[in-house]
Amino acid sequence: MVVEADTISEEEKIPKRFLLKICRDLIKAGIIESARGKNGGYILAKNPEDITMKDVILAVEGTLALNRCQIDPSACSKRATGYCAVHKAFCSVMEIVAKEFEKYNFAELAKMDGN
Repeated sequence: MVVEADTISEEEKIPKRFLLKICRDLIKAGIIESARGKNGGYILAKNPEDITMKDVILAVEGTLALNRCQIDPSACSKRATGYCAVHKAFCSVMEIVAKEFEKYNFAELAKMDGN
């Protein structure tokens, strides 16, 4: 079902300008599509069961990393090379977080929402 941006903005209490930015990211990632015209708006490009929280976070944020050094080791302020206990801990935590975000798809979240 196609839903107008105004409706999403009002129902989810998201400023429309911010919503439109998020929608651009989600379109780029193939999660939603835009429908133009009189009855235009946004529609899911995939089944809700096939869209995870991880997919959406990656589409909007670009990464799940806690720190830049997880993406780019040269960003380390310590200039640590090789073993870094903090980097290793961040990576370990993010593996767990990524797996948890993969567990939740939008069909399940809609059921949990209670609306």
